[in-house]
Amino acid sequence: MTLSDLAGAARGRGLALRGAFHPEAADRAPEGTGTIVMIGPDEPRFWPIFTAAPEYRDGAPDPLDRWSRRVIDALAQEVGASALYPSDGPPYAPFIRWAERTGTAWPSPVGPLVQAEAGLFISYRAALALPARLPLTDAPAQPCPRCARPCETACPVGALSPDHPYDVPRCKAHIASDAGKACRAGCLVRRACPVAVDFARLPEQSAFHQSAFMRNWRP
Repeated sequence: MTLSDLAGAARGRGLALRGAFHPEAADRAPEGTGTIVMIGPDEPRFWPIFTAAPEYRDGAPDPLDRWSRRVIDALAQEVGASALYPSDGPPYAPFIRWAERTGTAWPSPVGPLVQAEAGLFISYRAALALPARLPLTDAPAQPCPRCARPCETACPVGALSPDHPYDVPRCKAHIASDAGKACRAGCLVRRACPVAVDFARLPEQSAFHQSAFMRNWRP
């Protein structure tokens, strides 16, 4: 088993490898783990695969989480790994730390992680814990030092900026307002990221995520 083999198995399910690392004690990986591999959507192939699945169509809550568990559990079994999910807990696995440990994701100028391939559109559906220490690929260069950083000024209400932590209430209030139509189709900050510009996320997919983000909020 190599990372290339695993990438092929993931791609057949609409998923992609978003970095890997060899965990140390401080990483809180399951005992006996040789390699942690981060798993995210393979855009733009992911969305048609997910929307054709029964979880998307059955009307039950949390369709994406349920799809992820079914599909990634099967992938884990196929490759001899354990599947770990951000919602498992408490205690919760340190997904942000793991993402940074891959050397392919870093804190962006506005706070959320920016990833070498997905930019600010990065999402991690799960991580795979494999017993073997798989050979790793070279880490890419961090994109932000060479960037004009349009993310810093893209939020129309300043909810995401370098000046303060993410202001969730301000963000949600704007999205819910008449002025928030553009944001309902996808976060303008994430869309401004030059790396994310090349990461094809369909508008209907962004709308799905924004709807989930807003669902439990009341003004």
